[in-house]
Amino acid sequence: FLARDRMGEKPLYYGSSGDSFLFGSELKSLRAHPHWRGDIDRNALTLFMRHNYVPTPWSIYQGISKLPPAHFVVVRETGKEVSEPKCYWNLGKIAARGSANTKGSPEELIDELDELLRDAVGKRMVADVPLGSFLSGGFDSSMVVALMQAQSTQPVKTFTIGFHEKGYNEAEQAKAVAKHLGTDHTELYVTPEEAMAVIPRLPTIWDEPFSDSSQIPTFLVSELARQHVTVSLSGDGGDELFCGYSRYTQGYQIWKKLRLFPRPLRRALGSLLQTLPGASLESLIRILPKQYRVPHLADRLPKLADVIKEDSGESYYRRLVSHWKDPAAVVLRGVEPLTIFETPERLPKISGLRERMMYMDSLTYLPDDILTKVDRASMAVSLEARVPLLDHRVVEFSWRIPMSLKVRDGKGKWLLRELLYRYVPRKLMERPKMGFGV
Repeated sequence: FLARDRMGEKPLYYGSSGDSFLFGSELKSLRAHPHWRGDIDRNALTLFMRHNYVPTPWSIYQGISKLPPAHFVVVRETGKEVSEPKCYWNLGKIAARGSANTKGSPEELIDELDELLRDAVGKRMVADVPLGSFLSGGFDSSMVVALMQAQSTQPVKTFTIGFHEKGYNEAEQAKAVAKHLGTDHTELYVTPEEAMAVIPRLPTIWDEPFSDSSQIPTFLVSELARQHVTVSLSGDGGDELFCGYSRYTQGYQIWKKLRLFPRPLRRALGSLLQTLPGASLESLIRILPKQYRVPHLADRLPKLADVIKEDSGESYYRRLVSHWKDPAAVVLRGVEPLTIFETPERLPKISGLRERMMYMDSLTYLPDDILTKVDRASMAVSLEARVPLLDHRVVEFSWRIPMSLKVRDGKGKWLLRELLYRYVPRKLMERPKMGFGV
């Protein structure tokens, strides 16, 4: 039996090469086998061009698959007979049930989440080696650290990477949160030279094409943490579970407004936006009141100009998360396989476009980008990363609460925010969401 954890925190590759059946948690372990062939799967390469990662169940190599999260396979006769992946915990059914049977007032649900998360964090604090946590100063990592500190008799060790460029620096926010919670805080400001020095190591660490640029700061914060601890908790997963990404709020609102207009008008508007110069836009945004500013708009505008031309909510979202519009046009002999984005009929019956966006991300972007990034970066320095927000009980709870408790006043993660305010003052957390970028 080969099985993978429910949300895909850890990887599992398997398949045949020559006469041998191979499996392992890293492609480099498979490449060490004498029967290894390693032919590139050009169809998987087209998927990489679209997504910035090679999505499950594909890998960059022919004949080698990634086992999907919450699935297992049965292998018989030394690999000559391998079953189809079977699901043992069905997120689709959990998501489809939704919030129909939710009971309790908002305050009672905050209490329930507090108890759940406290237990999930507490379980992941069990270690006979030094323990700490990543702290960006955002809601998710601050929530994890707050619950760690609430259950610890000693100051929790926390780690932050800082950048000298203000638009990308979260270190000041993290420092303020650490000071309030009383953690033993370590921060490291990274120079461009230190960041670029990581680049030659990336192929060895990630094993297959992976182009999320935040892999660099994630590796650097893992390297920093490993100098002090052996296990580090992480705040990943909160955005997918509690509606935290701007595409679930701003992106969704844009689509709601756009679909009121006929498609020819949307196409004309998209073409107009594509002619606007990015630098002048950034200058304009700096003079706007804070509530109207969109971080890194010049980077986001070309994608916005493109996506508003789409016909349906699903195709809009597919284009929104695509990094290359037509991968098969640039990958010789590559044919892009169909994924969940191209076959919305395969989705469980989940009401609401926002909910479907979150569900699709939980199956794709979360395991194949976010969790891949954290796992490879931490394992490269022999650091064990644990992700308490993805405890399956927390995941199930998140799908039980209605969207009205996730999004309020145009902001996501309402319930999670309200819980955090019990531990960290609201004024410390009031700032625009900032990605972990370079």
